[in-house]
Amino acid sequence: MDIVYASLKRRHPTAAGKSPAAEAAEAAEAAEAVDALWAHAEPGDGLQHAYAEPADDRIDLLLYLLGRDPSDRLDQPDAVRRAYSLIARSHRSSPVLRRGYLPLEPPAPADHHAR
Repeated sequence: MDIVYASLKRRHPTAAGKSPAAEAAEAAEAAEAVDALWAHAEPGDGLQHAYAEPADDRIDLLLYLLGRDPSDRLDQPDAVRRAYSLIARSHRSSPVLRRGYLPLEPPAPADHHAR
């Protein structure tokens, strides 16, 4: 199992000391984020569990992905790239994520020759 942490930054950060209505709205956004991840997950992503936690300036995501067999070909995407692809698809497709959060920055290129 691979666990990947990522954050989407809010387009407009919220103020600290939120009202109950604002807290409920953030909880709904977290549920929408998890729903969007599940709705756009593909078998190759290996998604097993997703968790979202809203904050004033971002939403934190934890994705639990099936690990890859070390004997798999090197051109198979690693957990970070699989998570990025899933989050990017979900961000493009979810109006709540697209309107409320900036797109995730792509991961740095992999160097398969370094050991």
